[in-house]
Amino acid sequence: MSKDTKNAIYNEKLPSGLPWAGVIKKGQTFRIVDLEGCQAVDTLFYNNDNLNDRYSANDTIREQGSIFITTGTKLISTDDNVLMEIVEDTCGNHDTLGGHCSAESNSVRFGLDKKYMHSCRDNYLTIAAQLEMSPKDITNNINFFMNVPVEENGHLAIVDGISKPGDYVEMVAHMDTLVLISNCPQLNNPCNGYNPTPIQLIIWD
Repeated sequence: MSKDTKNAIYNEKLPSGLPWAGVIKKGQTFRIVDLEGCQAVDTLFYNNDNLNDRYSANDTIREQGSIFITTGTKLISTDDNVLMEIVEDTCGNHDTLGGHCSAESNSVRFGLDKKYMHSCRDNYLTIAAQLEMSPKDITNNINFFMNVPVEENGHLAIVDGISKPGDYVEMVAHMDTLVLISNCPQLNNPCNGYNPTPIQLIIWD
């Protein structure tokens, strides 16, 4: 069901390549909009009352029996709590295994000259420092709108995204949830169409 953005308590554009952090309170609805299409949105989730209780890719995949996230997926934490539940998804394909780009992965995948290009890990570390979190708190993330199929040989492939301009994923918080986002700055693979773009973040009570 379409919601009126006039009723949103938060509605802001996040430019390409930048980080964001916010608490989605229990019962609130959070929407991430891919404004121009083919933009990876690396996202971490934490129980806001206990940051050691955070999104678990393993438990989420086990519970839903799929490595991809879409409508109906419950984001399970390391303490087996439901952090958030996906209630609407116009894209239908979100990655749980590809991880986030970093200086190390940039150098291994794309060459040593790419090591110091801006990365999602840089974004996460910046936000973590502001929130007095440790680098050890940066764990498994979801890559919303990122297309990472599994090839016949079992390898993961990062290929052209399938999200269209205006596609969105919407979730409801089952508990107060701290959300960290890196609006991915990656220029070296097709996850952003080699052209990182802004996203829209909207919260409703």
